[in-house]
Amino acid sequence: MATTPIPHLAEEEKKVFSKLNTYLKIQQFLEEMDYNLQEEGDTYYSPRQVLRHRKANCFEGAVFGAACLYYNGQPPLLGQLIGNHKKDDDHVLALYRVDGLWGSISKTKYPALGFREPIFRNMRELALSYFENYFSYEGEKSLIGYTRPVDLRTFDKRGWVTDEKGVEYIADYLVDVKTIRLLSKKAEGRLRPVSPLMKEAGEIWVNKKGVMGYLKGKFEKE
Repeated sequence: MATTPIPHLAEEEKKVFSKLNTYLKIQQFLEEMDYNLQEEGDTYYSPRQVLRHRKANCFEGAVFGAACLYYNGQPPLLGQLIGNHKKDDDHVLALYRVDGLWGSISKTKYPALGFREPIFRNMRELALSYFENYFSYEGEKSLIGYTRPVDLRTFDKRGWVTDEKGVEYIADYLVDVKTIRLLSKKAEGRLRPVSPLMKEAGEIWVNKKGVMGYLKGKFEKE
């Protein structure tokens, strides 16, 4: 498959993108990278900056994954899982298709919110695969919807792959994308709380070295 010419991409960056020519390789690369905890404030790294810093948050990992797919001849698509904003945050994914079926590439601290195989017929099915494991610190299921795929070629003129100032404008754009609800507000109100065992399992926090402990400090982080 022919590669997509991306302006201002350095030779070293091209070498990395060339090697990350399948969704499985991209996912593995992200999993071996540290999670960006944004300890000095919010960041919106471009794919170039992700390569430089060798870390990414969920948004940055998704944009990076989309850039790798783009370079290797596939459309750079993002999807967003929408949480109840009174309880939880959203989660951004890079999307890909194989034989017409959807899968996702994900950078996350939580194993259950990670990669999805290309087995889903549509975005609703893909989003629902995250539902039971998407919950707040208080143990309330918090996934309420998703967005249709966003094609990052919209931002080609801004040089999103190599932008040295970051790509906060992509995050701003995602805020305004219409939410497609997975369940009614009535159904949302009768959801069973997450079981204690599921909650504890879901709070395991991982990085490239493996398990780091539990989010609420039950164990010391390595």
